[in-house]
Amino acid sequence: MPSSTGPSIDTITEGGLVTQVGEGQEAEETTPPVMTFGAPTAGELLADRYELVEHINNDSAGRLVWRGVDVVLRRPVAVVLRYPGGDSATEMLQAAVAASRVIHPNLVGVYDAIDEADRAYVVREWVDGRSLRELVTTDGPLDPARSTAIGSAVASALAAVHATGMVHGNVHPGTVMISDDGRVVLADARTDGEDSRENDVRAVGGLLYFALTGHWPHGEAPLRGATAGHGRAAIPDAVRDAGGAIAAPRQVRAGVPAYLDDLTMDLLDLEIAPPSSDVLAAELNRLDVPAEEQFLEPAGPLRFAADTGEEPTPLATTGGRKVALGIAGLLAVALVGLLVGISVLGGDDKKGTAAEHLPNSPTTAPATTPAAAPVHQLNIQAVRIIDPDSGDRAEVRDAEKVIDGDDDTGWQTDTYRNNGKFGGLKRGMGIWIDLGSPHTVKSLQAVLSSTGASAQLLAGSKGDFPSSSSGDKQLFASYKTQIGQPFLEHNGTKMIFDGFDPEQQYRYLLFWITELPKKDSGDGWKVGVQEITVTGS
Repeated sequence: MPSSTGPSIDTITEGGLVTQVGEGQEAEETTPPVMTFGAPTAGELLADRYELVEHINNDSAGRLVWRGVDVVLRRPVAVVLRYPGGDSATEMLQAAVAASRVIHPNLVGVYDAIDEADRAYVVREWVDGRSLRELVTTDGPLDPARSTAIGSAVASALAAVHATGMVHGNVHPGTVMISDDGRVVLADARTDGEDSRENDVRAVGGLLYFALTGHWPHGEAPLRGATAGHGRAAIPDAVRDAGGAIAAPRQVRAGVPAYLDDLTMDLLDLEIAPPSSDVLAAELNRLDVPAEEQFLEPAGPLRFAADTGEEPTPLATTGGRKVALGIAGLLAVALVGLLVGISVLGGDDKKGTAAEHLPNSPTTAPATTPAAAPVHQLNIQAVRIIDPDSGDRAEVRDAEKVIDGDDDTGWQTDTYRNNGKFGGLKRGMGIWIDLGSPHTVKSLQAVLSSTGASAQLLAGSKGDFPSSSSGDKQLFASYKTQIGQPFLEHNGTKMIFDGFDPEQQYRYLLFWITELPKKDSGDGWKVGVQEITVTGS
């Protein structure tokens, strides 16, 4: 039976260090006891599907986090239980339902939310790894490049959340996970009426400050949305002067670049309006590109300065230049950053370069600076439906409709009976993509006709397979490279795969559908792929 305080967020098991973000702060000695009546036990099966394997931790609100297994799909899951259910669990369940609608590689996937009156629980993706809080507390502050990469991933996740009109409301070092394979994911959305997109964005500044210094900048009176109280006792407060102002990262630790120091402090400054999450994601993505690949000078990021009504003027800095600009000019300069290889999250289909619209931009690099190839939508040369487990080839027509630029047209599967696994008749079906020649690929986006499908993205080195069941079998067997994380069952119609190796080039891709959603009418399973786009250089 779990104790009222439970183990800490990080629990040593026989397999090594296993960390899982809880639904809130870790338990403290003052935590009220968890109800023990009907407490879960290892081996218990919830909803005839989720087997509890190991209790990981309790949080201060009395929620229990367990490692479990989805016995239907045979995948590990995290199960967060709360006693009782009903009204007391409404906020937890509503936040889970809202989070499940946003599908993004940097967001923890939410699979299920169930209220059984005496208890409620949320089932979500299990992440093997460590929270940012544990990583920095154990290993010390991170180098600027890694800090930037983590900030970029979180900002990209927030951009996806904000694009739906929602707010995350719980961004702090305890809800940012770094998986064992390096993936950065944001978990535990928990919004209330006081949360805002602005607070979400400012919280990224707090993450950057913490990653760079090992200190939390919000003190005892944190910004709402930054939730400094989560794990607060274990995170040292920022160094402050006599007036209470925090020291900049460069004052705390040597080696922090001036541009990253300024960006972090601008995000934390309540007198400076923060950018939108997509603009911040674009800027951090630009800074995350190696300096030798950047078109703009590496020390020249955005400054989110207060709008004085005056024309922006350059600020000289050590090792490069910096542009100071009013809020009105913020988006314009961010768009110039697109020239260095930024693809804004959320399926932005804008074509062309910012230079076409901003011919007099003061941030344009000197003509002698070699330009890296900008990221843009790649021209897909050919597509084909891959159906290795069918002999009649009835479903291989209309593949060209997935690249016609119209989300209202597309290719559809037949309707399958019995179950979403193609009625048990097929391993899956896919759309093969030929980019014509090898490219450095940034992302692939697929727009589906309905919610609840499962798919993965594969890559191969050959494309000269005959269009037949035999040829499709050979093709599918040879495409072994998986791109990013597989998108398991979800509640969104847009899938974005961006786990491409920047050191590799790709020509042939396979968008492989593994499970179909149930039709709205309830009579069978079916899905349509409306549009596929690929960005890269």
